[in-house]
Amino acid sequence: MSNPKVSIIMPVYGVEEYVGKAIESIQAQTYKNWEFFCVDDGTKDRSGIICDEYAAKDDRIIVIHKENGGAPSARNVAIDKAVGRYMYFLDSDDWTEPTMLEDMVKLAEDNNLQLVVSGYYIDTYYTDTEKFVQEQFVEDKIYASQQEFREDAHRLFDQNLLYTPWNKLYCADYIRDNKLYYPQTFWDDFPFNLSVVKDIERVGVTSKKYYHFIRKRAESETAKYRPDMYDKREEEAGWMEELYKYWKVDSSEIQEFLARRYIERVVGCIENITNKNCTLSRKEKMEEIKKIISTPRAQRASRIAEPNSIMMKIILFPIKHRFTVLTYLESCVISKVKSSNTKVFATLKANR
Repeated sequence: MSNPKVSIIMPVYGVEEYVGKAIESIQAQTYKNWEFFCVDDGTKDRSGIICDEYAAKDDRIIVIHKENGGAPSARNVAIDKAVGRYMYFLDSDDWTEPTMLEDMVKLAEDNNLQLVVSGYYIDTYYTDTEKFVQEQFVEDKIYASQQEFREDAHRLFDQNLLYTPWNKLYCADYIRDNKLYYPQTFWDDFPFNLSVVKDIERVGVTSKKYYHFIRKRAESETAKYRPDMYDKREEEAGWMEELYKYWKVDSSEIQEFLARRYIERVVGCIENITNKNCTLSRKEKMEEIKKIISTPRAQRASRIAEPNSIMMKIILFPIKHRFTVLTYLESCVISKVKSSNTKVFATLKANR
């Protein structure tokens, strides 16, 4: 394709069972004017070979083979090579609905947008064929101004629509002009998107859902035990606070959202400690939990947050009152459900 309008970028590592479906979902798009960078990040399985096989039959697919450096470096290599007017980022173990690019490009073109945000599906498989489907979206909206977007962004954050790259179409010139790249860190999506929305002016949202985020692989990044998870979440909380200070927008609704977002992630950090793969002793786990729930930030958030469900009110009760033992026992139950009944855990999480 001599003049592709959309540059699709996909890092590839250890996904030989899934990458074919990801590629085919792009080939099946009703919009055909694209180039597709499949970046083999030094994978040890057949993923890179599979990409080569598709590229041999479709000259819109460009395979880049590189030494392993992580998904951020893989995406960044392709950003520098992309020539499209728009950029779209795909994960290699997920797939997309056929009209995604056509609809998002049209929305961007009709409204001169720098960023298009869509809804998506979370498909959590609890057997090889059965899944729990969670839908994430908000109503259609074209923001009339930068200020209007900033004042409303918390609703999009609240529905997990601004954290990930794969439910978005980006104006490529905006990325290039601002020299925006993925930082070399795990969970790189969030800081990248914060850098995008920081000074964005023209944003549109569609309620349509196109992307299927697959929760299935036990080895996926979201399923791992992370000894540094709490430090990472604290860093992310600081980024969010800095963003809203920079935007100079504030309200009781925004403060409640920030508090609830933070304390829900504290729950995740505590569950990470009671995760079966955590090697700390019971005493060490209790000490870590006590430190986490006793911080001024956690206590303030627990007081301001207004949970959306009775379940979350129950979960937050011992945190709010700094009951370490009860918080620990409660988290052990959450870890047990998470490891033994994927369907129940996904359902409870979706309705939290």
